[in-house]
Amino acid sequence: MRTPIGAFIFIAIAFLMDTYIFQAIKTVSQSASPKTRTIIYVIYWSLSVLAIVSFLIFVFTDHNFLGKKIRTYLFATAIGLFLAKMVAIVFLLVDDVRRGIQWFAGKVFFNNPEVNDMASDGISRSAFLSWLGLAAGGTLFGSFVYGFGNKYNYQLKRVKLAFDNLPASFKGFKIIHISDIHSGSFTDKKAVLKGVEKILKENADIILFTGDIVNDRAGEMDDYKDVFNRLKAPMGVYSTLGNHDYGDYVHWPYKGISKEQNLEMVKQVHADIGWRLLMNEHVVLQKGDDTIALLGIENWSSKARFPKHGRMDLAYAGTEKYPFKILMSHDPSHWDAQVRPQYADVDLMLSGHTHGMQFGVDIPGFKWSPVQYMYKQWDGLYEEGKQKLYVNPGYGFIGYPGRVGILPEITVIELV
Repeated sequence: MRTPIGAFIFIAIAFLMDTYIFQAIKTVSQSASPKTRTIIYVIYWSLSVLAIVSFLIFVFTDHNFLGKKIRTYLFATAIGLFLAKMVAIVFLLVDDVRRGIQWFAGKVFFNNPEVNDMASDGISRSAFLSWLGLAAGGTLFGSFVYGFGNKYNYQLKRVKLAFDNLPASFKGFKIIHISDIHSGSFTDKKAVLKGVEKILKENADIILFTGDIVNDRAGEMDDYKDVFNRLKAPMGVYSTLGNHDYGDYVHWPYKGISKEQNLEMVKQVHADIGWRLLMNEHVVLQKGDDTIALLGIENWSSKARFPKHGRMDLAYAGTEKYPFKILMSHDPSHWDAQVRPQYADVDLMLSGHTHGMQFGVDIPGFKWSPVQYMYKQWDGLYEEGKQKLYVNPGYGFIGYPGRVGILPEITVIELV
C-alpha cells in the first residue's frame, strides 16, 4: 500500500471507524464528570491520531527515517489499533442492527417507534454491548502489545515420529527443523543468538531449514551470517527457498541490484553460512549400512498468489531405490496438492510458511489461529495413511513484531 491513494483510503476508513466507536465512548462515559469525559475523549482521539500518523510514517518513509525498529513498532501499533477497532465495531453493529429492527417493527406493526433504549434524539446503543465491544477491542490490542515480548521466545517442540519402513540405522535419528527466519525483521542479535544456542545444545544429527531466510533482500542477512553460520550438525545443515526469498515483494532494481541478482545473492548467503541449499534436487544420507533420501525443492504453492518454482520431478528422480524419503518444501499446501497424490512414497514432508499467523491459541487439546481458514495444514503434525507432514510455525516474524499464542519454534524430531 505504498501509494497515496491506498494510504488515503485506509485513513478514510480508519477515521470513519474512529467516529463510529466514539459514539460508544460517549455512551459508556455518560455517568462520568465533565472533566473525566474530556480526559477520556482527549486520550481516545490522541491514540487515533497517533495510529494514523504512525501508518503514514511507515508508508511514506524507509528504514533510514527513525530506524527500522521504531518504524516497525509504529506500524504494528497502527495495525493493532485498527484490528482492535474492527472487533469492537462487530459488537456495536450487532446492537445497532438489533435496535434498528426493533424500532422498525415498532413503527410499522405497532405504530410505536419508541423502544426501551431509545434516547430523545434517536436510536441509542445499549451501554452493555458498548462496554462489551470496547472491552473485546481493548483485549485484542492488549494481546498485540503483550506479544511484542514473545518474538524471541524460542520454544523447543519435541516430536517422535514412527515409521515402519525406517532403516534400522536411522532409528533414533534426530532432526532439528526450523523455518522462516525472516532476518530482515530482526532487531536484537543477542536474542537471535540465544535461539541458535538452543539448537546447538540438542546435538542433532542433521539440521533442516525450510525457507524464507530473508524478507526480501539478501543484504538483510549481513548482520546475522555470523550467528547462523554457527549451526553445525554431523550430517550437515540443509536448506530450501521460500516465497520471500525470490524478492517478489520489492520494486526492483533496489540500490542498483536487480531482482535476478538478489536471488543469486540469497543463494550465496546459504553457501556463506555453510548450508547446503537444495534446488529441486536430492542428496543421500548414510548411516551405518543404511541410506535414505533427502529431497529439497524451491517454493511450490497451490495458492495462486505464491510462486511455483519447485520441480518435484527433478528432485524425486533417482530416489525410487531408497526405502525412506524426507522432503523439504516451504509451503504446506504442496502436500495435498501434489505430494500425497503423486508421490505416495515420500514418508515425511517438512514445511513452514504459515507462521501460525503469529496469533492464535495453542494449548493441550485445542489449537486455533485465523490462518487455519486459509491453510488446512498450518502448524504441527498431520498424518494421512503412512505419510506425515510437519509444519513449523517459524523461527522469525514478519509484519507484526511479536507473537501471541503461537510462539517461535525449534522442532526437535526423532525418528523411531
